[in-house]
Amino acid sequence: MTQKFYSLFVEHYLEGLLSPLGSVEVSGVITGSERRGIVLFFPKGTIQTERHSLGLLAKVAQSDCSIEVYCEQIGKTEVRSCLHKLLNVFSTLNYRASAEGKTLDDNLPRLWIVVPSASEDLLNGFGAQLELENWSTGIYFLPNVFRIAIVAINQLPVTSETLWLRLLGRGAIQKQAVSELVALPAENIIRRNVLEMVYRWRISVMTQTELTRDDQELIMNLTQAYEEARAQAVQEGVQLERRQVVENLLRFRFSSVDEELARVVDNLLQLTPEEFTPLCLELSREDLLARFNSHQ
Repeated sequence: MTQKFYSLFVEHYLEGLLSPLGSVEVSGVITGSERRGIVLFFPKGTIQTERHSLGLLAKVAQSDCSIEVYCEQIGKTEVRSCLHKLLNVFSTLNYRASAEGKTLDDNLPRLWIVVPSASEDLLNGFGAQLELENWSTGIYFLPNVFRIAIVAINQLPVTSETLWLRLLGRGAIQKQAVSELVALPAENIIRRNVLEMVYRWRISVMTQTELTRDDQELIMNLTQAYEEARAQAVQEGVQLERRQVVENLLRFRFSSVDEELARVVDNLLQLTPEEFTPLCLELSREDLLARFNSHQ
């Protein structure tokens, strides 16, 4: 995959989701050779992760951290590179603390490496272990001295808690997450924001000519989310308009739509305009109530 396009999406996506919770810094200029999207996050206060709508992502971001997202499986070389960068961060933090007469405690930032999948050989090689008493399957922690965790998206349970991380997956996993995103209530603020991010990102990417097959797959999966949500909104708009027509016809006949008449509106909406219009205009109130109350 052309990582430039994927990395830009990851950065915009994570920045949009995490900004309300704290300070977000993205990696800056992305070159064609880079293979990930990088985000640094610093929470502005305690995050109530148990009930937060971002689920597992909020739990990941409950303390200072760095998040690196890869679009393909990685090997030991990439993990060593991540470790090297993280140790440099620790060195910088230690220098700053010393200059201020402070000592670093054990609450150092953690690096979360997010990958579509992780091989058993990779995990065993770094001594990565599950911590099922506190975390779900798919979250592997290296020995704590390294402050690194690997998130294997394909192993995450398919729940609302993991949705926002599974959207960064590949193939069928991402498609499933997209379907769950679209199925969220239209008034869900995160759903609305993510769809808007997808729309803006898609517009910027579609102007590019050097797209690989993987790029096109990512665009297709995310475009599905936008188009399905848009179609849903259009359908909801049509239904709302028809409801207003029916209610206006009833008001024209009976001056107002009281509780009894309101109960027959949904039944009238099951009919075509050609069917419900004469019923609203010709039937008496008693006949209208009797006809549709019999279908309750």
